[in-house]
Amino acid sequence: MNAFGDNFEQQSEVDPAAEFLAREQNALAGLEDEIPPVAAGAGASANGSVNGDPVPKAEDDNDDFAGFTVPKQVTEEPEKIRKWREDQKARLEEKDREEERKKDELREQARKELEDWYKHHEETISKTKSANRESAKNAEKQFVAETDEIEPGTEWERIAKLCDFNPKTNKSNKDISRMRSIILQLKQNPLQATKKV
Repeated sequence: MNAFGDNFEQQSEVDPAAEFLAREQNALAGLEDEIPPVAAGAGASANGSVNGDPVPKAEDDNDDFAGFTVPKQVTEEPEKIRKWREDQKARLEEKDREEERKKDELREQARKELEDWYKHHEETISKTKSANRESAKNAEKQFVAETDEIEPGTEWERIAKLCDFNPKTNKSNKDISRMRSIILQLKQNPLQATKKV
């Protein structure tokens, strides 16, 4: 491997990280004297406290930070943000009250509509019942009147009156077209129809 110019044994003796750190320490050695103490510029008191609170020291035992103190971060909220939060809270509370008021209005409206629907439904049912009773009474009176007038040979006419021979009127009922045709045949030719059946 020496033919390729790889000499690993010589490179392992020199540590590039240690060399870099040594250069940086030499370059920064005079800066400690030029930097004023942090306590004077950051609003700290002479005893190393900020706003009456003691300032924590650096936790590592490195000699580079021995004379410096880290000021406490003040996380007080700016006035505009505090005012916005209060306004936002007030707006949200107002919206909640408005939403509850609208819900109550909708519930009341739905209750009234439901009562009106029930009232209309009851009226419709009572009208239908009374109409059905009247038509049933009239049909019964007519039927009783016709039964008294039974004459021989008019049976098929009476049956034809009871049957609806219009096929387009009742589409929802069963198909009774065959029965209609048999009744019509019996009405026209009573003797021939009985012989075929």
